[in-house]
Amino acid sequence: MYDIIIIGGGPAGLVAAVYARRAGKSVLVIEKATFGGQITYSPKVENIPGFVSLTGNEFAEKLVEQALELGTEVEAAEVIALRDNGETKTVVTDSCEHFEARAVIIATGARHRLLGLDNEERLIGQGISFCAVCDGAFYADKVVGVVGGGNSALQEALLLSELARKVYVIQNLDDLTGEIALREQLYAKDNVEILLGTVVDSLRGENELRAVTLKTLASGAARTLALDGLFIAIGLVPQNEPFAKLVELDDRGYVCADENCATSVPGVFVAGDSRHKRIRQVTTASADGAVAALAACDYVDSLK
Repeated sequence: MYDIIIIGGGPAGLVAAVYARRAGKSVLVIEKATFGGQITYSPKVENIPGFVSLTGNEFAEKLVEQALELGTEVEAAEVIALRDNGETKTVVTDSCEHFEARAVIIATGARHRLLGLDNEERLIGQGISFCAVCDGAFYADKVVGVVGGGNSALQEALLLSELARKVYVIQNLDDLTGEIALREQLYAKDNVEILLGTVVDSLRGENELRAVTLKTLASGAARTLALDGLFIAIGLVPQNEPFAKLVELDDRGYVCADENCATSVPGVFVAGDSRHKRIRQVTTASADGAVAALAACDYVDSLK
């Protein structure tokens, strides 16, 4: 029986582990993929307080080291179910193992929706990115593409237009769907070209992205566009499927929670990108981890 089980080993989960262990609680972190989360894909990170620059892997390693040094236990497995037993919770993994805890923190994050193309995941961090705030500076005076036509994509394109030599906005629909003000700003940019009714059909490049093949939907015509970087902004997919029947989710599948990161189920908390929120950055995920951990510690103490 653990005091707290944390599902997810990204920044939110690992920071939660650090705070919970410092409060003297027994902690297990279960991660199905890579400890450190999506930030491990970033070759250079410059928006973490206290560090001028470091790689995502370096940051993840420091977090893991800190959590382990404090006595956090870890398990490499995928959580497939979470059960509420009242004052205890049961976490079930894909290997049919059952772990018991007094409190659980969901920190499974949200993955970026991908295009579904060959080599796409291999090129993440090698020319494919999802965050202009994080990675835009690496493409100063270069040529980049942005896939998407909603608010997020248009905001990415506007930020990149201040840095890159040329920005292509690639939208599969016949019009941009973002706010009128954002559209007007983009159309006024001399270095932005908007390609409507167009999809990215394939990616070119072995170890890093060199170009994309575009296909015009109306005619089926294809052409190659040389790019230094491609920013994909077609939405996020929260990884909350195992908890959908237990905790309250919003209409997009994110876990609903109060300012203490408490969900609709007593003893179950949420932190990071899997939570309903507006800003999803490494700093906000880390802050959530601290808040959720301290709230979970208070909950565990209340059971004694």
